[in-house]
Amino acid sequence: MSYELLAAVQEAATNPEAGFAIGKGLGIAGAVIGAGLGIGQIGSSMAQGIARQPEAAGQIQTAALIVAALIEGAALFGLVLVFLG
Repeated sequence: MSYELLAAVQEAATNPEAGFAIGKGLGIAGAVIGAGLGIGQIGSSMAQGIARQPEAAGQIQTAALIVAALIEGAALFGLVLVFLG
């Protein structure tokens, strides 16, 4: 365990505001990682779908972009909640 992390944990134990900062950092990381994993899964499925049915590439890309935008919107909403909390 690094000394900086240990110092941050000790600070969080004595100072509630430091604990909130650590929580916010974890919330931001969770939102970004979750969105990245979701969009990565969409890209993978889109590539597989286009490889199987190249004639439907336009419809698959359109649907994938719409779903990716919805995931980004949810991730941004999560980030706003973390920042406001």
